[in-house]
Amino acid sequence: MTLTQAGIFAILSMTALLFIWGRWRHDLVALGALIACILAGLVKPGDAFSGFGNPAVITVASVLILSFALQTTGVVDTLTARVLPSSSGSTVSIIALSALAAGLSAFMNNVGALALLMPIAIKTAGRLGVAPGRVLMPVSFASILGGMTTLTGTPPNLIVAGFSGEAGSTGFTMFDFAPVGLAVTAGGLLLIAIGWRLVPARERADLTSFETAPYIIEARIKQDSSIIGQSLRDIEYQLDTTDAQIVGLLRDDRRISAPSPYREVRSGDVLVIEADPKAIGDALSKLGLSLDTIEKAEEEKREEKENAENSGKEEKETQQESRLQSGDVILMELAVRPNALLLGLTIKLIELRREFGVNLIALSRDGKESMARLNSTPIRSGDVLLVQGNPDSILEFANRYGCVPLAERPLKIPNTRKAFLAAAIMVLAVAGAAFGLLPAAITFAAGVLAVAVFKVVPLRKLYEPIDWPVIVLLGALIPVAGAMSTTGAADLLAQGLITASGGANPVYTMIILLIVTMTLSDFMNNAATAAVMCPIALGAAAQLGVNPDTYLMAVAVGASCAFLTPIGHQNNALILGPGGFRFGDYWRLGLPMEIVVICAATPMLLWVWPL
Repeated sequence: MTLTQAGIFAILSMTALLFIWGRWRHDLVALGALIACILAGLVKPGDAFSGFGNPAVITVASVLILSFALQTTGVVDTLTARVLPSSSGSTVSIIALSALAAGLSAFMNNVGALALLMPIAIKTAGRLGVAPGRVLMPVSFASILGGMTTLTGTPPNLIVAGFSGEAGSTGFTMFDFAPVGLAVTAGGLLLIAIGWRLVPARERADLTSFETAPYIIEARIKQDSSIIGQSLRDIEYQLDTTDAQIVGLLRDDRRISAPSPYREVRSGDVLVIEADPKAIGDALSKLGLSLDTIEKAEEEKREEKENAENSGKEEKETQQESRLQSGDVILMELAVRPNALLLGLTIKLIELRREFGVNLIALSRDGKESMARLNSTPIRSGDVLLVQGNPDSILEFANRYGCVPLAERPLKIPNTRKAFLAAAIMVLAVAGAAFGLLPAAITFAAGVLAVAVFKVVPLRKLYEPIDWPVIVLLGALIPVAGAMSTTGAADLLAQGLITASGGANPVYTMIILLIVTMTLSDFMNNAATAAVMCPIALGAAAQLGVNPDTYLMAVAVGASCAFLTPIGHQNNALILGPGGFRFGDYWRLGLPMEIVVICAATPMLLWVWPL
């Protein structure tokens, strides 16, 4: 092993560990890996940002915009309303919803497809009388499977296609992934039909909603409260009949974690209560408390009104009050999407009530860690927010900051003409790529231009749907993957892979390559996994003298199939809160799914892409 090979191995090992640790965002880790390679002399400074000009990066960004056009114009809502059965049994309903998710994911971003179908899945679970997670997990898995069937269905396919072209072959076209992808998807849907009951049922009394971890709420003790002077122990006795417990105390804006049960409460104290959503009202009424967020909102309204009178801001104040008072004020639960604009921000920082006329009532998060004040708690992926406000204001906030409303949404088609245009543009872009009229990056970029010219999407929102962390991830890792090839590190790893497979058996090597890629993808971003494994696949194919496209296609399948953990794929993270899942719940259906993928993909790879 040379010094340069040792250097790239060290950087990649640290990068993989940081990906799995998950403390820092994937794009920042990838950018750090790129800078490290430049400092180590493994990537030339002039080539540092060449990855951002890669066709895969342009295609991913373009597909995200076109997918957004399909969502906002109501195309998917119309298709869903016409395709899904309304009165079928559990298995038929789950299969129909899963098949629709797979079909949509073939041509649009799979996270967007899942976000659109989640409210329908939750409603279906309520109608069927099953735990919401038993519908959400099959739909999530099916959307992941469906992305494997086309070039643009998922970023790993685009990355693999790029490596195929660089390896000297003709490269993969739009539907070259379909034979293997469809076989794997069919096998996965068959497993869902007979195995959806493997998903843990996190039951709750009200199945018309969904299960989450208990909410953390803050309740302020008023001056006339009957519990002033009582100990926390006495107060908890009064909560015995409710599904709630006191987990903290806030006094003078100072948090007292694990307070003594004998501590007496005072007027103005804020009790931090952990409660089931249905028990919130019962707990508050039993103790005569009010939600601190509502109290704060009322205080802010009074202060703003006074300030407006002194500074001439009456108009803005009137607008905010009208937002709070117009229409029905409702409670709605919102799931925070992976890579949402809201991640890492706090409700206080974005001024939720001032900007949208919406109050944060409670927050549900997997696990039971001690948190700071609700308004100053950084939001994480998978959190579920309970908010209060006008429906339109809540949806405006959700759309801007990347949250999914977990409630039935009415069918809305803002403009029939725009819906038709969005569908037509997507069909033409797909057809152009499928028939090889132009490279995929060009056809989909032309589609984005058409969307802008015909104003299918407002120009100010044209770039909002682009998942910039993924774009940075791809642009940074492509030169790093190139360094694996130029240093010979990929060939060294390929030799180890061949040795592990028993020598020179290309079929065993392909299977091990598929399994290793799939395992990495369960803990790493799928695009990062594909970028790391493609050079190894090419090295193994060259040493064995076999068709490199076979091994690259195995990487494409493996990188897309992350079913064992909630961190392997964005869709798995998105259903974590709404499904009430724990980290260890995914493998029960995920492990059989990965076995089915291996069994279905192996013969199809050897048949369609012979060695």
